This record gives sequence, structure tokens and C-alpha cells, in this order.
Amino acid sequence: MSGRAGGKAKPLKAPKKEKKEEDEETKAYKEKQKKEAAERKALAEKAAQKGPLGGGGIKKSGKK
Repeated sequence: MSGRAGGKAKPLKAPKKEKKEEDEETKAYKEKQKKEAAERKALAEKAAQKGPLGGGGIKKSGKK
């Protein structure tokens, strides 16, 4: 057996996408999304510093 007799065929390369111009509305939307993501990340870091809340859940106890 010589060459590529069997097996999976190589997928064809997808054509490169043309870079389209972004209008002002799209730019503003992306900027807003980026800003909100940064705020969420900051809040998550702040919450992580405080430690666990309530500590609820199933508590295991000894013999009753």
C-alpha cells in the first residue's frame, strides 16, 4: 500500500474571511461589552477575597 489509500480525507481549507469595516454602532457595542466584562471580572475578584458565603449545604455530623 503506497500513499494515502484509506482513512479520513483532509478537509478543504476554508476561504479567508474579508475584514469588514465596523460602523460606529458596532464599535460602541463592542466597547460596552468589553467594559461590562471588565466590571464583572473585578466584582468576581472582590467576591473571591471575602471567602465563602453562608457555608450551607449538607453537613455531616457524628453519631446521633
